[in-house]
Amino acid sequence: MEESNGSSFSSLGAYGKALIETPKRLCLRAGSVSTTYEEMSRIRARSGSNMQKTLRWFDLVGFGIGGMVGAGVFVTTGRASLLYAGPAIVLSYAVAGLCALLSAFCYTEFAVDMPVAGGAFSYLRITFGEFGAFITGANLVMEYVVSNAAIARSFTAYLGTSIGVHTTEKWRFTVSGLPKGFNEIDFVAAVVVLIITLCICYSTKESSVLNMVLTAIHILFIGFIIFIGFWRGELKNFTEPSNPKKPDGFFPYGISGVFSGAAMVYLSYIGYDAVSTMAEEVKNPRKDIPIGVSGSVVIVTVLYCAMAASMSMLVPYDAIDQEAPFSEAFRGLSDGWGWVSNLIGVGASFGILTSLLVSMLGQARYLCVIGRSNVVPAWFAKVNPRTSTPINASVFLGIFTAAIALFTDLEVLLNLVSIGTLFVFYMVANAVIYRRHVSIGTTNPWPTLSFLLSLSLTSILFTLIWQFSTPGKPKAVMLGICTVIGVVIIQIFHFSVKQVRKPEFWGVPLMPWIPSISIFLNIFLLGSLDGASYVRFGFFSVLAVLVYVFYSVHASFDADGDGCFNEKIEEMKKYNQEEEPNQITSNFDANNSLKV
Repeated sequence: MEESNGSSFSSLGAYGKALIETPKRLCLRAGSVSTTYEEMSRIRARSGSNMQKTLRWFDLVGFGIGGMVGAGVFVTTGRASLLYAGPAIVLSYAVAGLCALLSAFCYTEFAVDMPVAGGAFSYLRITFGEFGAFITGANLVMEYVVSNAAIARSFTAYLGTSIGVHTTEKWRFTVSGLPKGFNEIDFVAAVVVLIITLCICYSTKESSVLNMVLTAIHILFIGFIIFIGFWRGELKNFTEPSNPKKPDGFFPYGISGVFSGAAMVYLSYIGYDAVSTMAEEVKNPRKDIPIGVSGSVVIVTVLYCAMAASMSMLVPYDAIDQEAPFSEAFRGLSDGWGWVSNLIGVGASFGILTSLLVSMLGQARYLCVIGRSNVVPAWFAKVNPRTSTPINASVFLGIFTAAIALFTDLEVLLNLVSIGTLFVFYMVANAVIYRRHVSIGTTNPWPTLSFLLSLSLTSILFTLIWQFSTPGKPKAVMLGICTVIGVVIIQIFHFSVKQVRKPEFWGVPLMPWIPSISIFLNIFLLGSLDGASYVRFGFFSVLAVLVYVFYSVHASFDADGDGCFNEKIEEMKKYNQEEEPNQITSNFDANNSLKV
């Protein structure tokens, strides 16, 4: 095998030799895991300068609220209420908020134990290895870029609505030579992305202050909307549709409609995961991260439920506009209250800016840590010593996002968003259980892997029955059987497989129930997505595999070299003896240096 300091990309001949050795290198690297110690020391050092620890819990709460309360709630609420939940859309948001909170618990356990900027990529890398982390990380970064481009395009539309300007006619320019869907040039969206890129490159703390200001203004608008809705609305709209032929009552489509609505509005919660990527810049991770992540989810859930209730009071569920539910609800008010519709456009514009700011902070830190692992060029990992921010990753993704937002139509972008993030939530929940019950190198992983596989298959079966079976008693019986099987599987695992590692500072409560429920809920929500989302996920996953096989595995191999695993074990033994002589680290981190 070649020397560890030889580069696979130094010449055409060297690359050809590397390609010949691809199968051997895949065996060595694809399943290789890092450790918490490595992620916190040797791997983080590849960025050069450190990111400054300037954030507190209130910064994280602000980032969480800003990242979640964007344009999503102004769009998904109407469609979910009209087609699925009716007035019970309030409970749909509560259910979706519970799902988000369970996933947030899983993220928090990792972030407190390993406060680095990599978020889910780092969590999966220390659990399931390099290849699985790369595939999910690549999809997640692409999802961030595409969703941010969509958010930027929607900012142009909302801003135009708020000041009475027709966006297509005034602020977008049609180029006849380009294909449809890519021929409306949006300079406003591109400029907004580039300005935010400059902000996040300058300073994370100043970005937090900007986010706080924008989020505070946005919440004031939301509070005003809620107040007017409760004041001007009528309680009868909770139970009476405008068309007597439509189903009536608070649950016009039954309990199943509440869960179907929850699946749709859950996308409004996506954004809290970006908070975990700030962990490396938090002053007191043990205290601030749990409050910041969980607190922001709880606050946003309360806001969403109140907004949904106010809208349901203003308009009967069967008269709600799918595309702009809040604007149209206020536009229909008499006595000159229609001006509130324009105010909603202003408030949504501020929400879009905060969502864009937080998402772009998150995507840059994901790419930075992926660069630290050498599966993409290490240039992306560099942290600027003056600003203490990952400037290279921020600028690259900012320009990439601006270019997509400049050309690509909103409908094209929206068809590409959602599945990657839900898939990562699913993987992180699996990783929490696996890491608690498996000490790599000493513990047999198959009982845990068998449990995770059985739970996933049961959840998939439940989802398929829910989606495709005809309503009636047979469907209810089959769903009940799946539920009982799932509960039995969890209970057997809980009593038969012992935990080999318990978190030292903060851990998911009620193990393994909470992450198991999170696994089920994420699979259930994945089952509600359309075919286009799965096509996109498949396309980007194949593209990521090709990049890994032809570039990443060789760059990673060059960085670690032959014999690296023995060196890691010796490093960890020394660290455990001198710095952290406790059972948790010695049982988990030292053994975790081995290859799966």
